[in-house]
Amino acid sequence: MQKEKLWTRDFISISLVNFVVMLSMYLLIVTMASYATDTYGASGSMAGLASSIFIIGVLFARLYGGKEIARIGSKKMLVGGILFFVLITALYLIPSNIYVLLIIRFLHGIGIGFASTATGTIVAQVVPASRKGEGISYFSLSVILSTAIGPLIGLAMINEFGYLSMFIFSLVVGAACLPLALTIKEPVVDFKGDETKSRGFSLGNYFEPNALPVSIVMFVIALAYSVILSFIASFAKEADLTEAGSMYFFVYALAVLFSRPFTGKLMDARGANSVAYPSLIAFAVGMYLLSQASSGFSFLAGAALIGLGYGNFQSIAQTVAIKMTPPHRMGLATSTFFIMMDMGIGVGPFLLGFMIPDFGYSGLYLAMVPLILFGIIIYYVLHGKKEKNLTQNA
Repeated sequence: MQKEKLWTRDFISISLVNFVVMLSMYLLIVTMASYATDTYGASGSMAGLASSIFIIGVLFARLYGGKEIARIGSKKMLVGGILFFVLITALYLIPSNIYVLLIIRFLHGIGIGFASTATGTIVAQVVPASRKGEGISYFSLSVILSTAIGPLIGLAMINEFGYLSMFIFSLVVGAACLPLALTIKEPVVDFKGDETKSRGFSLGNYFEPNALPVSIVMFVIALAYSVILSFIASFAKEADLTEAGSMYFFVYALAVLFSRPFTGKLMDARGANSVAYPSLIAFAVGMYLLSQASSGFSFLAGAALIGLGYGNFQSIAQTVAIKMTPPHRMGLATSTFFIMMDMGIGVGPFLLGFMIPDFGYSGLYLAMVPLILFGIIIYYVLHGKKEKNLTQNA
C-alpha cells in the first residue's frame, strides 16, 4: 500500500515559517538580559525579567489563541501573528528605557505565541494520520534547529556588529517569511461549533481535556530541562568546561537531527511507548552524566543523550496530544501542550534556582534525575498504560 504524501508544499512551507518564527524568539531570548544590562544599566533582576516576560506574553497568546483559532481561522492567526511580531520587532530599534523594553518584550511574546499556535495547528492538520508521528517529528526539528542556530547567530552578531544588528536581522527574516505564510492553504476541517457556545468561564474553553494528561507529563519534563536552558553556560564555567559549554546546543541539535527520522517512524509503527520510555531514560542518564562531567567529552556525551531524550520526547508528546484530540479541537490541543511546556520552562529556573547556593550547578543537575524518573511514572499513569489499547484500536 502506497504511503500518504508527507512532504507537501504546505508542510514544507509551514515548517520553514515556524523555523523563522522560533529563530527570532531564541535569537533574542538568550541575548536580552545582557542587552538590558549593557544598554539601560538594568539590575540583575530587571535584566532577567526583560528576558522572561516574553514567556508571559507567549502564554497569554496561547490561552486566547487556542480558544479562538477555530473561529478566526489558523491562517488568519498565523499571518496576523507574524505581522504583529514584525511590527513589534521594529520598536526595538527605537531608543527607550528599561520599562518600555519590558512592554515590547511582552508584546513580542504575544505575536510569537499567536504565530506558533497557528503553525502547530496547521501542521497537525496537513500531516496524514498514518504518518502523524513522523510528520510532527520532522516539523519539530524547526524548533530544535532554531534553539541551536538562534543563540549562535545572536552572540556572533553582538560581538561583530553590536546589539542593533540582531534586531535588524530579526526584523528582516520575520518580514521575509510573511510572503511564504500567505501561500499556505488553510486545511479544511469539520468544525462542530461547540467551542463558541459556552459564554461563561470554562476550563474546557482554554484547555483540551484529551491533550491534558500528556501535557502534564510535558510540564514535569520541561521543568527538568529548564535548568539546561537557563544555567548551562554558568555550569560550564563553574566546571571549567567553557569551550564544551559553547558546543552544547550544537551537539544537542545534531543528536536530535539524526534520530528524528527513525523515532517518528517507530512511533507510527509501534506506538508512542516504544519511543517515550527510551527517550525519558536517555534524558535521565544524560542529565546524570552532565552533572558529573569533569571533561569536555563527558559534558558533550551528556548533551547528546539529552538531545536523544528530551529532544525526542517533546515531539512524541506533542504527537500524542494531537492524536488524542478530535480534528476540530486540534488548535486547542496544540495550545494546551505548549502552555504546559512553556510553563515548565518558564517557572523552572525560579522554582529550582534556590538550590544553587547550597548545592551548586552540579548538585542542581543531579537533583533533576529523580524528577525525570518521576516523569516516567506519571507518563505511565496518565498515558503509557493506555497506549497499548490505543495502538491496537488504531
